[in-house]
Amino acid sequence: MAELKTKQHDGDVFEFIDTFANSEQKKADSFELLNIMQRLTGYEPKMWGASMIGFGSYHYKSERSKQEGDWPLVAFSPRKAAISLYVFTGNPEHEYLLKDLGEYKIGKACIYIKRLSDISLEALERLILATIAFLKNKYGSN
Repeated sequence: MAELKTKQHDGDVFEFIDTFANSEQKKADSFELLNIMQRLTGYEPKMWGASMIGFGSYHYKSERSKQEGDWPLVAFSPRKAAISLYVFTGNPEHEYLLKDLGEYKIGKACIYIKRLSDISLEALERLILATIAFLKNKYGSN
């Protein structure tokens, strides 16, 4: 089984944002996301892999394969094309939480936004809290 490349490490989150975010808007949005996610999770931001900032963690075991590992409860990355938000379980029963979110695109594992002002922060907070509750209930937390 291949080892996960995305692991928590002691990289400097603030330095990462200052050097990785490719616009002042993305930097400002990233610092606001730090505040929101830290307040809602109660966890300090930590670097995960080369480009993801995560909060808290849980240990999962895949139901479809032998893969298992640790993953942040919620996370984001200020990527070049969009900010990637890792805040959605993907479960159909949670799709209603996306209804009032605003302007976004969704992939298999994350939500993509151009800027924080494109979405409702209240809807984002509801989504984050529901995701944390779901993950803690299913996996516990580290």
